[in-house]
Amino acid sequence: MLPQLIRIGLAALALCAAAPHARAIDMQALPDSVNEAMAQASPEAMAEYRRKLREYEEARAPVDAYWNSIAEKRRGRNAKRRAGQQVTLDDYVLTQPPVYTGPRKPIDPSAPEPGPRERKAIPMVPDLIQAASDHFQFTPQRPASDADFKRAYARVAAAAGLTREQAVRVYSFETGGNGNYDMQSGLNPAKPGSRAISTAIGYNQLLTTNSVELLAEQGHEFIKELTARAAQLSGAPRKAMDHKLAVLKKMVAFTRTVPDTWSEHEKLANTPQGWAVHAMVLDLDVGPMLQTHKLLTSVIFARAKGYNRPLTAAELEMMNLTGDGTGLDMVTMPQAMREQVPTSNFFQRGGYERNPVAIRHNTVAKLLAVTDERMDFNGGKPGAKELAAAF
Repeated sequence: MLPQLIRIGLAALALCAAAPHARAIDMQALPDSVNEAMAQASPEAMAEYRRKLREYEEARAPVDAYWNSIAEKRRGRNAKRRAGQQVTLDDYVLTQPPVYTGPRKPIDPSAPEPGPRERKAIPMVPDLIQAASDHFQFTPQRPASDADFKRAYARVAAAAGLTREQAVRVYSFETGGNGNYDMQSGLNPAKPGSRAISTAIGYNQLLTTNSVELLAEQGHEFIKELTARAAQLSGAPRKAMDHKLAVLKKMVAFTRTVPDTWSEHEKLANTPQGWAVHAMVLDLDVGPMLQTHKLLTSVIFARAKGYNRPLTAAELEMMNLTGDGTGLDMVTMPQAMREQVPTSNFFQRGGYERNPVAIRHNTVAKLLAVTDERMDFNGGKPGAKELAAAF
């Protein structure tokens, strides 16, 4: 946790005490909300606040120290891997995170009242389609049924080397075993009033940033595939495919206008043009390729790092959920180490504290086991069976 910063109101109050002559000028220069808060914060209130803040920081110190050690160990593992050295049990924190039971963080009485928090708007499927129309004059080709999309996905996935077990079990975990190709995270048709919680869509729950990154890195392969399909068509279907190809090329060019990093792709993904790119996950031709490569890139990453054993579906899901580098850290770990290493080693502090599954199943072995259990249970649902049959 970063050290508590001194807020502008408190700093200005100290300045006024040291230089009375400058008080009127300083007070006028501050926003009205800060001036009002400062006027209401008595010396007694500020003294009480500072006392409570010290108590809070002292109580949080063991928690802060734990997560600092997690970060230090992670940096150490990365350095050893870059040097080609073996990672051992000593390279992980082997204790569970301390549970904080101290006081709540006190409110600074000199700070202005916080305004209402604005909830960031999450683009929905209709927003993505509209963005594609507005910025690329394109409408995704939607399947007649979800079964059609499953068959297209199965063909692409199998041709790329994904196994039926990998594809179906990841689908079962990500969608609960019944998700459609256009299912958005958090939305449930059976629950009126449900609300999207992210831009994740489809069988493997791609985020807008995933779609942007995949087109930037794999777009040339998608263009090559659609070009081959177009050569076999004629008439209206050929014209439609040629238009889709032209749009795809423009989208790929757009995704490559920034450096090939997740943070830069995320910036593009949060623009209307990025939403338009994400609409391709709904397209009957491009969507299955995006879904497939979301998993295939993890398989390729593992092979490039020298891990040639076939990934189980649960291992592939760990890479899908946590990112390839972090996921491979878990995947390459011997079973004896999996039983001992806490899941906290693979999370940022905030992400861990918001993840009840990782907290309850608090070792690598337990987290993989519960992932397998959910895959087993959801694999018996109609959507998972339909996808398995498509292979």
